[in-house]
Amino acid sequence: MTNNILIEDQYRRSSLFEKENVNYLVRVLKRFNTVPKINNINIITSTSEPNVFKIVPNKSIIIGYSLLNQPVLALVYLRYGIEWQLWYKALCDEKQDTILCDIAALEVTKIFYKLLPHDDKEKLQPLSSYLIDLIKNDEGLNTESLSKYEALQDFHGLKSDKKVFKASWKPIIENLAKPTEYLLMDGGDLRLNIDEINLLNKYGCRPFPRPEAFTFSSSTATSVSNFAFDKTDKVRSILIRNSLKNGFENASIEFSELLKNNLKKIFKLNDECEIIFSPSGTDSSLQIAAITQITSNKDITHVLVASDETGSGVPAALKGCHFENTTALNHPVKKGDKIEGFRDVDLIKIPFKDEKGALKSASQLDAEVYNAVSKTNELGRHVVLHTMDQSKLGYQSPSEKLIKDLNALKNLSIQIIVDAAQLRLDPSDIQNYLNKGYIVSITGSKYFTGPPYSGALILPKSVNTSIHSAKNALPQGLTQYYNHSDWPTSWSCSNNLSDGYNYGSNMRWNAAIVEMDRYFKTPILYRNMGIEMFCNFIEDSIKEATFLEPIYSDEAKTNSYNSKEFGIRNIRTIFPFFIIKDHVALPVDKVKKLYTLLNSDLSDKFHDTSLEIIRLAAQKCHIGQAVNVKYGNDIESAILRISLGARVISESWVNRDISLYFRNIETQMNQITVIIKKIELILSNPELLDK
Repeated sequence: MTNNILIEDQYRRSSLFEKENVNYLVRVLKRFNTVPKINNINIITSTSEPNVFKIVPNKSIIIGYSLLNQPVLALVYLRYGIEWQLWYKALCDEKQDTILCDIAALEVTKIFYKLLPHDDKEKLQPLSSYLIDLIKNDEGLNTESLSKYEALQDFHGLKSDKKVFKASWKPIIENLAKPTEYLLMDGGDLRLNIDEINLLNKYGCRPFPRPEAFTFSSSTATSVSNFAFDKTDKVRSILIRNSLKNGFENASIEFSELLKNNLKKIFKLNDECEIIFSPSGTDSSLQIAAITQITSNKDITHVLVASDETGSGVPAALKGCHFENTTALNHPVKKGDKIEGFRDVDLIKIPFKDEKGALKSASQLDAEVYNAVSKTNELGRHVVLHTMDQSKLGYQSPSEKLIKDLNALKNLSIQIIVDAAQLRLDPSDIQNYLNKGYIVSITGSKYFTGPPYSGALILPKSVNTSIHSAKNALPQGLTQYYNHSDWPTSWSCSNNLSDGYNYGSNMRWNAAIVEMDRYFKTPILYRNMGIEMFCNFIEDSIKEATFLEPIYSDEAKTNSYNSKEFGIRNIRTIFPFFIIKDHVALPVDKVKKLYTLLNSDLSDKFHDTSLEIIRLAAQKCHIGQAVNVKYGNDIESAILRISLGARVISESWVNRDISLYFRNIETQMNQITVIIKKIELILSNPELLDK
């Protein structure tokens, strides 16, 4: 074939590069960044055969110039070709099984097509080709008759004599023939689904990198970083290869155990601790309800501190009830109904705020917790005390002194759970909790900015021992929520759970662990200095903005922790604030509207203004979601939050140079300034909030 050239080396002045098409081409190429990176596979464009699409196994993908003139079409074809090469490399010595590559690449490309923006799909609607027609028809995988896939062989020219779909391939296709961005939103619930226009989920983020946004939303959720996405995408390739070589079940168990061991290494946990992954923090609460039930024969009372700042489904989960209408394993259920096998329990809620919406003092919260626990203990019940180590607004309760007072109660039967979902902790903090026998509930998706919905329980030795001695099985209804593989392999109580693997949960945890690993590689001195420098700047910036009103409390804030050494638990890293207009906080609906506008490109609303204003309006700024909070005694309002995330530190240390490190942090401090200026811009144009 003549006139071939690597696509990166080509920039001919053709219709492809006309002014009105360049921006569109750039947007499509940015999405191409989610395609797997495969070594030694060149993408070559052909001018002599403008309509060609050819896969040269293990070497290259050749695409005709006319296909490149239609960027979305080219993107879909290249996604298919690169996926095919990925599976072909994974075949190792079984290179005759190319039918697997054909089917797997097609299944991945179908999902990739579904995840394209609506406008891109529209551009493909009038087009017709064998590959595009297969994708549009979206017929389910038919392993009984493989004849409809034969034409796919024309792309690579390898005619496979084998027309049989091996049974061992089925679970590999079902679990791993999915784009990484899809896996990062799989195995959760509907809140992870993305819209067709902006490709954002309910939390305002997406399951693939979004570097164009300024992101300080770690108190809620964050789009996955380029670094973690690439590492997780590479893991998918390794899992495909290992599954074909060693069997899907062996590869999956090995991966799950590797993740748990890596998490133990990061937090320096001993082998006697156990880790249970879950699709979300609410699922972790359901796991706690189940564990408590099989380790205690007494009647149970859950005392839920900060009930107004935990997930909305947590109270239902602790009672052993369905908290959504669909489970993470995609079983339809009825929200609020009791899950089969759960006993009746009592639940005492202790909210952070009083009836008027004002934050309670630390002493008031301590008194309420003490009364709830002591009275429950007098009834001879087993107490499960859910404490809060950093809520979504940055508070913690109860105090350490209160815990000591509780331990003085006679005949106390208690299990303490630490809600550390924000995971704004150092390894020593987690070790301290576990040494006291507490169960620690964490997520990888808050401070450490992994993809949303990566929950886990860390269980101390004492609880692990109790589980091993317990004779009860986990409630039967949990088969709709978890697989046997989600639980520790040594536990017999989980033997009745479903077979299968939640790869979505595992992949999200892989991304989170990648973030944790690079964060803790930053030397502790620079890490802590960077944290203080950045957080002090946020605090000062909010105070200086006359249209923002912080709501930090002196009594319940996180730096009340008594420690001689600095740690992330000693400093406020979540900064909630009201939006003030005409000396009054904005009502709830306008705060939520402002949050959405802040995370959007508004440049089309300011086209007649200065270039500086247009650029400010265009900048997408993602901060913590609105939380309903009363302003004063009677105004229903909501607060927004700007938060420190681990990436502020780890991405600043990327060059391992001290001067560059602090300069990189200053660059992100400038982004905080832009966010506050954009809030002011929106407030200065009130018609935006009325639409």
